[in-house]
Amino acid sequence: MDSVPTLHLLLSFLIFSSFNSSLLIKASDSISRGQFLSGNNTITSKGAKFELGFFKPGSSKNYYIGIWYKNIPVQTIIWVANRETPVTNPSTSKLKFSKTGNLALYNNSSSTPVWSSNSSSSTPESISAVLLDTGNLVLINGSDSDSYLWQSFDHPTDTWMPGGWLGVNKITREYQSLTSWKNPDDPAPGLFAQSMDPDGSNQYVILWNGSEIYWTSGLWNGQFFSNVPGTKEHTVFNFSFIDNSKRKFATYTILANSVITRCVMDSTGQVLQWYWLKEQWQPVFTQPLHHCDVYSLCGPFGVCDEKSSSICRCSDGFHPANDRDWELNDWTLGCSRKSRLQCGDKDGFLEMANVKLPADRENLMVHSSKECESKCMNNCSCNAYAYDSGGCSIWKGDLRNLQQLHDGDIGGSTLFIRLLATDIPTSGNSHHNAIPLILGVVFGVIAIICVVFALAFVYRRRKRAQALKQVEGSLIQFRFSELQRMTKNFSEKLGSGGFGTVFKGTMPDSTAIAVKKLEGLRQGEKQFRTEVSTLGAVQHVNLVRLRGFCYKGSDRLLVYDYMKEGSLDSQLFRDNPTFLNWVTRFQIILGTARGLAYLHEKCRECIVHCDVKPDNILLDDGFCAKVADFGMAKLIGRDFSRVLTTMRGTVGYLAPEWISGLPITPKVDVYSFGMMLFEIVSGRRNTMHAEDGSLSFYPSWAARKIIEGEVMSVLDERLENVADIDELSRVCKVAVWCIQDLEDHRPAMGQVVQTLEGALEVNMPPIPVALQNIGQEQEPLHYFST
Repeated sequence: MDSVPTLHLLLSFLIFSSFNSSLLIKASDSISRGQFLSGNNTITSKGAKFELGFFKPGSSKNYYIGIWYKNIPVQTIIWVANRETPVTNPSTSKLKFSKTGNLALYNNSSSTPVWSSNSSSSTPESISAVLLDTGNLVLINGSDSDSYLWQSFDHPTDTWMPGGWLGVNKITREYQSLTSWKNPDDPAPGLFAQSMDPDGSNQYVILWNGSEIYWTSGLWNGQFFSNVPGTKEHTVFNFSFIDNSKRKFATYTILANSVITRCVMDSTGQVLQWYWLKEQWQPVFTQPLHHCDVYSLCGPFGVCDEKSSSICRCSDGFHPANDRDWELNDWTLGCSRKSRLQCGDKDGFLEMANVKLPADRENLMVHSSKECESKCMNNCSCNAYAYDSGGCSIWKGDLRNLQQLHDGDIGGSTLFIRLLATDIPTSGNSHHNAIPLILGVVFGVIAIICVVFALAFVYRRRKRAQALKQVEGSLIQFRFSELQRMTKNFSEKLGSGGFGTVFKGTMPDSTAIAVKKLEGLRQGEKQFRTEVSTLGAVQHVNLVRLRGFCYKGSDRLLVYDYMKEGSLDSQLFRDNPTFLNWVTRFQIILGTARGLAYLHEKCRECIVHCDVKPDNILLDDGFCAKVADFGMAKLIGRDFSRVLTTMRGTVGYLAPEWISGLPITPKVDVYSFGMMLFEIVSGRRNTMHAEDGSLSFYPSWAARKIIEGEVMSVLDERLENVADIDELSRVCKVAVWCIQDLEDHRPAMGQVVQTLEGALEVNMPPIPVALQNIGQEQEPLHYFST
């Protein structure tokens, strides 16, 4: 009789033990042997920063084991285990340890894992997997938490996290690389990857299909990569490159715990450094800068067009090879022909004007365009040809890297793509349609001539009326055709930046103007007119005068007074016959400060410039400083952060608030102004390359010299110590105060103007914490003297 209760008790114990061993403890950060992860169960890192579990990307029906940010509302995956072998039902799949100590993912009741860590342990019974607050999943054996048997940081997918590394194992020759997702719905390895250069040199490259390199970081010189200046010195993170007997790799760590950042090899072929700012991910570093610089981004026969809403498109005679992929911005398969070629008289050539020619051409010796065409037509493998001053080029096989260019772009050529003749537009007209077509064309031409004469008459009348009604100081609404004529079809380029390209033009009265074609602007016409009218009312001697604007379709143009002496950047850092003495430099500094103070404090609505740097300080023929591009933040709107932070050279002037995600105030302009002062005083850029190749972050050294009272050592050597010592001292103090880490410690621009004018005395500033690269507490700071 006693055996029955005993048996029941034993069975209950076994069932309870089995159930308990498979149950993950709530809020656990680890998986131990005997436990498994399934369904909606997850583990969370100890500080609740990261979470691991099953996820389903986008509209996909597949599930994967991945790691994502725990507290960011937009699920952001940083690592995927089974990216090549998804499962369809997480409830019947288990992530657990095998008998040999491997962390493995099993699908249904299969005994063969679909993914494994491929690690082993001499004591598998004590092994566990722990998710760290860095986002690193590590396998540890028992209490030895400092020694990892395996870690996800050794096997990154598309994301490089702070504390992680990217390099090569010199012993095994195994390369770590970031490999893009196939598309946003599919984390399977895509065609784009970033890794160390396969030739063994100390640089990073981005490759297409593991073979074609289309971007390089430049060689590491001990301080930074030559094509990525500013790599070493940064106020947000520390970057290191380590080369020893076992491996060489790069790694970076964050200086402020509040900063959330990640580096991603995107499915569109660009590497982006993302920061979590203002409740959204924003890129502050992008390489290559332009989508069309990515090798074969649009696939075979695809056309890359930066001004197209979808970036990639198919030319006439082609259609997307896979419509579903194109909807996901996955252009890997490119375009397919609508009709097969016949290799004979039934084929023809489609003319594509102003394009950047595809890769992998074959050059032929011919004497004429007709002979070039004949060479291609008689070769059944030839898919396209081009003939120019460089001779005859033909392309066999797939066309890759075909790019449509636009007005202002250089390097455009005409390409002739081979198509079935019936697929070439207008080639299918029959003989019966010829006569009506010719008559229609004749009558059409006559009608157009009449209309042109009528429009010319109306145009002359309106132009005379406009000239009579023009009031000094008011804005002119230009027609696009007028600006085309004034700029000679936008032929004389003055410069370009994140907001657009500037061209020189001439008004009918011979007044020189500068016309800026804005880029990245998505405002409607009414809102654009309203904002431009606001900016047109802003008048100050130290602000570039806005003369007028143009709105046509997607084109937005602003017309300014032309500044004869160009930008401050060109006067300080480029080969220029004009040398700026101290008197001129001080007047430029004071004029710039007055212009910014007017924007911040005297306008009806405070205008924050957000991009103060030497490029945006223009000089008239008397070297009077004029602040340019003010109000761009208002015009660009929501896209402004992206435009600003992806511009070359701008990041060095950004205040810490941009990175930490704090609200932007006029104090960001004060910070940028301070950084610019160092450059004006010294005549050198903030980041300098020494003769031995090392990097010198000038403001760090200069701030210490200023505080030590050695202001003359900061002065441009070309001035030969010829400067007003009192003015120089005031400028130097102001510079250090302006770049303080906390905006409350920086002066307002009105106070800066008073200081420069000598009406206000200030204390000696402290060295900003970011320049010291340490984090100790500071004593309370006071700008004013007591």
